[in-house]
Amino acid sequence: MLRRSKFDTTQSQIMHRAEDLIGAASNRYRITVQVAHRAKRRRYEDFDSGEDMLMKPVLRAIIEMSDELTQPEIIGEL
Repeated sequence: MLRRSKFDTTQSQIMHRAEDLIGAASNRYRITVQVAHRAKRRRYEDFDSGEDMLMKPVLRAIIEMSDELTQPEIIGEL
């Protein structure tokens, strides 16, 4: 039996976003490590906040990073 996701993002959209990230990167290994580090950081942030984790950290990291790639205006100046 297949589980239904509570999110609008489907597996094909996730794959498309991941392909976009890899395609835009100059180094496939580096982008993979960046996604893994962001997912790990988000996992611990979510764990510390006590919120229910509805989306896996790796999927959330891929979505966030692809949004940053396609919509640079959402990134604030530090």
